[in-house]
Amino acid sequence: MVAGVEPTLSYCVVNTNGREDLVACLEATERTHPAGVEAEVLLLDNASEDGSAEAARAWDRGRAQQRAGRFRLIELERRAGKAENDSTLMRAAQGRYCLLLNEDSELRPGATEALVAALDANPRAAAAGARLLDSAGAPVPCAWRFPGVGTAFAGAFFLHRRLSVQSKGGDTRAVDWAQSSALMVRREAAAAVGYLDPAFFVYYDECDFCKRLSDAGRHTLYVPAAEAVHHDQLSTDLAAGLPRIVEFHRNRDLYMRKHHGRVAALTVRVLTAWSYALRALAAMVLPNQPAPVYRAHARQALFPRRGESLRDRAERTSHAEPSG
Repeated sequence: MVAGVEPTLSYCVVNTNGREDLVACLEATERTHPAGVEAEVLLLDNASEDGSAEAARAWDRGRAQQRAGRFRLIELERRAGKAENDSTLMRAAQGRYCLLLNEDSELRPGATEALVAALDANPRAAAAGARLLDSAGAPVPCAWRFPGVGTAFAGAFFLHRRLSVQSKGGDTRAVDWAQSSALMVRREAAAAVGYLDPAFFVYYDECDFCKRLSDAGRHTLYVPAAEAVHHDQLSTDLAAGLPRIVEFHRNRDLYMRKHHGRVAALTVRVLTAWSYALRALAAMVLPNQPAPVYRAHARQALFPRRGESLRDRAERTSHAEPSG
């Protein structure tokens, strides 16, 4: 970064115990950074225990080029949620645009340039999401209509991909909300709505954020010319994945109660539980289907306050640590 010149772009990466993916993510920001764009790289290490912070410092020391600008590392001693961490990074950022990245996201060539161009061309757009690919390179849904009773009905009749998914086509388009695994945000728009709501530990945090941006008269773009690989991390192992399932449905219910009220939230819980219960029944006769996972989703959709969530686990672990 040129001394005295504010960057156009701040890469904002959140990492939680993802050392190997993190290094690949950081290398991709360097490898794909567009020439002539002043930038900085901000990394928030979320109380990792796998040497991620030192690996990031080693990556920074070993960089032969400085195209992606100055590197800053924020190390947390206690684990925080994704919404809070993304907000911390955007508050610390100096760039006009903040590119939010998970440690398991890897930008493809041209992605950053396409996202910057999309926001430059659409002054009322507050955010722009990349087209996400799985580890095998296949596109995955990454932009959707805002949740509500209507989208829950679509899900109950297994029409979710047809009626709710908006990450379709080859042209840049306005969408309701986009996944924050690779989401470029106009920093002044984020500040105007108070950044992301820390009540959402993870899941539905970016959905709530885009909803508040929309309520403020700003919209979100889906930019298929920008591609990023979002490496698969989820498992069908119920013992390992149950806190994520609890967190997912708890935050879905939080979003519904916040934006639509208790009656709508209850309706969505029932419809969502119904759709997962049908999947669980079908999984009993279909091969290679995770029936226990579907049953867990059905139970948590109906009773989202039950069980231990990711937030609960993080808080329990923090409280168990010695204070001295």
